[in-house]
Amino acid sequence: MRQVIALGGGGFSMEPNNPTLDDYILAQANKPKPKICFIPTAGGDQDGYIARYYRAFKEKSCTPTHLSLFDANFTDLEAFVLEQDIVYVGGGSTRNMMVLWKEWGLDAILVQAYQKGLICAGLSAGAICWFEQGLTDPLNGPLYPINGLGLLKGSVCPHYDGEVKRRPAYERFVHEGKMLEGYAIKDGAALHFIDEELHQSIQSTNRSAGGYEIVRRGTDSTEASKEYS
Repeated sequence: MRQVIALGGGGFSMEPNNPTLDDYILAQANKPKPKICFIPTAGGDQDGYIARYYRAFKEKSCTPTHLSLFDANFTDLEAFVLEQDIVYVGGGSTRNMMVLWKEWGLDAILVQAYQKGLICAGLSAGAICWFEQGLTDPLNGPLYPINGLGLLKGSVCPHYDGEVKRRPAYERFVHEGKMLEGYAIKDGAALHFIDEELHQSIQSTNRSAGGYEIVRRGTDSTEASKEYS
């Protein structure tokens, strides 16, 4: 079974007092103590980000570790990744992350991990990476489309309701044909895909729905009538 759990925003890095989404990710492994590996490449492997991850997961029923590319903490990258049950990709710069992954060959290893059945999860950049395309934003710059690993068809927009420029930019890019149709995911929500099909949406908040399907209809781009809640 192949699984992706894409968070629009939330988890330990955005909702440290609300473990709903992180606990859901761990539960999908169906193991007493799943091995979970945090990949903080997009955030530059910042010590503070890694420390927050360990604070959040050390008390949970799991075996947490992390993968650093800036200060390599492994001898065999492929073996290190494939021995995990879950990979959890953090947020930050999607562009920098994808470049470094390619340089290290981690992009191909993660595709292999997905095919092997490791649960592939993450928020923001860590959600974008699993799709064909995603909407990303450089610091103090305009939003733009970026290519991911292509495990899931279509595009994704995280932080759909959490950043004011996200929604209009995503709808415009889809309308103009510059992005594939896809999914908009709110902060505090995640979409769970099994074998490349949407299985369900999970929310950590009281919002009415976790995500929308963004489709192109004629000359317009709009939220589909179906909300995932």
